[in-house]
Amino acid sequence: MNRLAQIITKIIDFFYIPFKRFVPEQMFRYAACGGGNLVLDWVLYFLIYNFVIGHELVNLQFTIYNLQFAQAITPHIATLCIVFPITLLTGFWLQKYVTFTGSTLHGARQLVRYISIVAINLAINYFGLKLCVEGWGWYPTPSKMVITTMTVVISYFGNKYYSFRVKSFKKK
Repeated sequence: MNRLAQIITKIIDFFYIPFKRFVPEQMFRYAACGGGNLVLDWVLYFLIYNFVIGHELVNLQFTIYNLQFAQAITPHIATLCIVFPITLLTGFWLQKYVTFTGSTLHGARQLVRYISIVAINLAINYFGLKLCVEGWGWYPTPSKMVITTMTVVISYFGNKYYSFRVKSFKKK
């Protein structure tokens, strides 16, 4: 996996050359990795919503201790639930091994912190989709794109200063 991270980093750094004077390297890598993961998110969302879920309600039925439960989930929320874990893992891997490589925090701590930032974004996505699709009648895929774009700023600063921050050591 480190070899793949090195290849991705070299490709991103090649495209960074003309932007060196204008954008810090870490921010450029974040934008490239986050942008790639964002496009993956949008493509998966579109494909799953249109060709797997098929615009239909998803009916979940299960039994626990002879109690039967049934729940219908709207197609745009069901799609979000499928796509979310995929892009969570790809995003964490890219940020850890390509963007914020200088972090000295333990990987498990980074993951927990990363998940907390992503959880905030998931809540924004969930309520934003509810508002845009069910409240305002917008199409699900463009709604997802607008909402996700808004969460980029939260993600960058949350990951830079919380999830992957470099451990500071107090001077003696």
